[in-house]
Amino acid sequence: TDGLLSENSLTSGRDGIDFPRRYFALSLPANEDYGIISEMFEFLTKKKKKAKAVVIPRKEHCISRKDIDQDALKVLYRLSDAGYTAYLVGGGVRDLLLGRAPKDFDVGTSARPNEVRKLFKNCFLIGRRFRLAHIKYGNKIIETATFRQNSQTVGEIIEHAAEGPQEDNSFGTPQTDAYRRDFTVNGLFYNIKDYTVIDYVGGMKDLQKKIIRSIGDPEIRFQEDPVRMMRAIKFSSRLGFTIEKATIAAICKYHSFILSAAAPRVCEEIFRLFTFGHSCEAFKMMWEYGLLHDLMPNLSDYITNSGGKRSPTWKYMKMLDEYDRIMRERDYEVCNGLRLAVLYAAYYRSCNPLTKTGKPKKSANSRATNARVLTKELTESIKIPKATYFTVVLLLESSRRLMVEPNRGKSRFIYNMEFLDALDYNRIILRAEKKSEDILNMWSDLYDQKESKNENNP
Repeated sequence: TDGLLSENSLTSGRDGIDFPRRYFALSLPANEDYGIISEMFEFLTKKKKKAKAVVIPRKEHCISRKDIDQDALKVLYRLSDAGYTAYLVGGGVRDLLLGRAPKDFDVGTSARPNEVRKLFKNCFLIGRRFRLAHIKYGNKIIETATFRQNSQTVGEIIEHAAEGPQEDNSFGTPQTDAYRRDFTVNGLFYNIKDYTVIDYVGGMKDLQKKIIRSIGDPEIRFQEDPVRMMRAIKFSSRLGFTIEKATIAAICKYHSFILSAAAPRVCEEIFRLFTFGHSCEAFKMMWEYGLLHDLMPNLSDYITNSGGKRSPTWKYMKMLDEYDRIMRERDYEVCNGLRLAVLYAAYYRSCNPLTKTGKPKKSANSRATNARVLTKELTESIKIPKATYFTVVLLLESSRRLMVEPNRGKSRFIYNMEFLDALDYNRIILRAEKKSEDILNMWSDLYDQKESKNENNP
């Protein structure tokens, strides 16, 4: 399909419909050549035959209703009792089969969005391209989507490419909906009626083999939505699964397409790579497959030039993962500014070396090595929020203060809103480098004294 959809390649067809020139030329051949050419390009419009579903009975899987959120069960049962098909879908089914606690429970149903809204007073519809029903229980939302139609064959992509963005409320069946999903392990359904797991895409086998595999041709699926490449890396690092060869090859071939994805979605996926304590593996794959060079070229070049898989960046990221796990056990949320600062720590410190006393060397004052300059690519490619960006800059530069014993002139830093994050950032750095934290403990004691005074003098 290379070149079919290049700029200025549209020509007017019959009935005023625009087609890519080469496609239009092939669709109106001379009569004597029609049979030969139609056979040659039959694969473009021929839909693949869908395999029949594999139904796994209750006794052969580990999903129990007691592990499913009670509000999600309410949604499933109400839809089912109203005569609609209703399945638990997506990552929730995957995590339950792996013995994990799902973060979210999503529902797929044959009910149309407006029909869902009639059944639930606490429902509101979102989205323009495809309408989703959000059913709200307190601060919790059960996302409920109507089964969608699969229209992702090569021929249909070419056929509709010239039409531009349009409404995508093309409803389908559970089978077509399964084939629209990104990876086989996310294409499993749980049927609330008979407690079976329904598998149209081979997800159960891949779960057992611990493989991340694209549904359909990964080259087409990643061009269709480049963010799926980052999602493959996220699931691989989080679950400890291996990405299968064809999917890896497609990522390496089309990694630059990530620059065409919407910046807010890319930014959201970057932040998600940090979660669950596996960011080191995730960003190592991002670098290895070329995605990091597209989004953060300066950081990627530093990693390549400083040893690749042996770069100092990874020892800081490993310590960040350890810190993240500890905070999660205590029900604390690690801020994204701290995470990004640790990602850039080795790169920044290589450009801004400190003396043994913790003071910056003369080269650290150069504008070229300023934290704002080094991390500017974060605002250009993934467009992180400004507040997060300024937190990254402050934390990177905080070592100049916190690596020196506090005195009257510099101790005012304890009143800064980001002080505790700065303290944690520098602890991560020192522990990764296996250095003493005595000076940081002095700053921590000073902060505790300030807090105790505030409690005694409200």
